[in-house]
Amino acid sequence: MRKTALAIPLGTLVLAGCATLPSPSDPGLAREQVFATERAFAATMAHRDARAFAGFLSQDAVFLSGKTAARGPAEITKRWHKLFVAPEAPFSWRPEQVEVLDSQSLAISSGPVFDGGGHQVATFSSIWRQEAPGVWRIVFDSGCDACNCDPH
Repeated sequence: MRKTALAIPLGTLVLAGCATLPSPSDPGLAREQVFATERAFAATMAHRDARAFAGFLSQDAVFLSGKTAARGPAEITKRWHKLFVAPEAPFSWRPEQVEVLDSQSLAISSGPVFDGGGHQVATFSSIWRQEAPGVWRIVFDSGCDACNCDPH
């Protein structure tokens, strides 16, 4: 059985990384914004849209992968480019947990990563920063193999 984390129209993807949403006064509303942003970010992989993917990256984003970090949108998208080439996505992910600071300046999202067959192979964690009212961009991203970490 293949699991998917997609229910967002493609037109939403282009806007989600740069759209201004109302700034919530309730951290619960900010939490829902981050859930929606993470889902839209994940959908960029499924829709094979590297350009939309880049729109979710903060200018000072850092992606941890292996022993080296990729810094900034240019380096991150260069490293991830090969993941967008094939017609089918090599993996997918979905948020299961999101927490937002009371200040609503930062949030963390985490959840499972699935291979192309829908089997969980890893867990991700991403830190999001609210860069303008309702605009969340990723500043840190990391993951670990499903059998080598416990997200709880």
